[in-house]
Amino acid sequence: MDTAKRFKPNTILLWRKVAEHPEALRILKLFPSVQVRLIEQQRGDFLPDMSPSQALLAGKRTLMIGETSSFVGHFDGRLGSNVYCCPYYKLVPVSNGCPYYCTYCYLAYVYRKFAPFIKININYETMFRQIRKALNNTDDNVSFNIGEMLDSLALDHITNLTTMLIPFFAGFKRAFLMLLTKSKNVDNLLAIEPNHQTVVSWSLNSQLMIEQYELGTASLDGRIEAAGKCQERGYRIRFRIDPGILYSNWREGYADLIRKALKVVKPENITLGMLRLLPGHFSLASDAYGDRARALWDYNFVRGASDGKLRYPPRERVEFYTFLIEAIRSMNKDVSIGLCRETPDIWNILKNRCTRGRCNCVIW
Repeated sequence: MDTAKRFKPNTILLWRKVAEHPEALRILKLFPSVQVRLIEQQRGDFLPDMSPSQALLAGKRTLMIGETSSFVGHFDGRLGSNVYCCPYYKLVPVSNGCPYYCTYCYLAYVYRKFAPFIKININYETMFRQIRKALNNTDDNVSFNIGEMLDSLALDHITNLTTMLIPFFAGFKRAFLMLLTKSKNVDNLLAIEPNHQTVVSWSLNSQLMIEQYELGTASLDGRIEAAGKCQERGYRIRFRIDPGILYSNWREGYADLIRKALKVVKPENITLGMLRLLPGHFSLASDAYGDRARALWDYNFVRGASDGKLRYPPRERVEFYTFLIEAIRSMNKDVSIGLCRETPDIWNILKNRCTRGRCNCVIW
């Protein structure tokens, strides 16, 4: 069940500089009974008596309201010598993660105790100015991905960001807003006018993997239903089946996923990816999530990718991708299929079945 709409922080960290900002006051009114702590600085050890794993869990119910000087960051696509990815811009109005409890989430390890909270940066005029500046620096189409450092829609009923960003992007021909979510929180999207500049993508997994490793997120059926509503409303829709996870009955689970999704929605692209884990993440996740995390790591992962992450062996990855591609093609002969952050050996094997550059985060 999607817990996004029921999100309620245990603590709100309010940066003193924005304490009287109208947007801060609006958000505070949504949670009148929640403890509010005025803070003088936006960085600090706000959970000093907690271990990193305890801070990880507590941080998902700690909300900070503040500002940032860097809403837009350019990712050049480089992940070392042997991992392929496309360049795009990251758009980060909300940072440090989301209220969901995905066992494999790399953000948990990246932030650890450094920033154990969900931060809403409310100096939106700076965000709009930085988007314009990024556009002025190139004549190419520019993708602004708001799904890299957060779930794009999980807290949209609190931030109302889509009600600002979608109309804003409608005013540009070369700028594209890329939303990525595991939520069914689409009320704002359905209430405003869609445009060609906005792409909404759902991260999908088999229902069993959602139940085991994506706690708090929308069910598979809930995500597909939300995608169907948005497509009917006029939005461009994509799917990202990532991270693919191997388990005893994975073929049946992922075949069911594809059958259900493509029966309801006609996406313009499907991107496939498999589980990728930072080696140091295991201890943190095991402390936080216990047996659920230990079961996820119970596999003979291999090293060697230049992004430093552990992966399933190449043979298993090719088998997984081939199965999914054939299942997709049995229902849709035309949808473009890409791979997410894969190595050249995998791309070379699948080069006639997938297209470089046609993946979730970019426009082509």
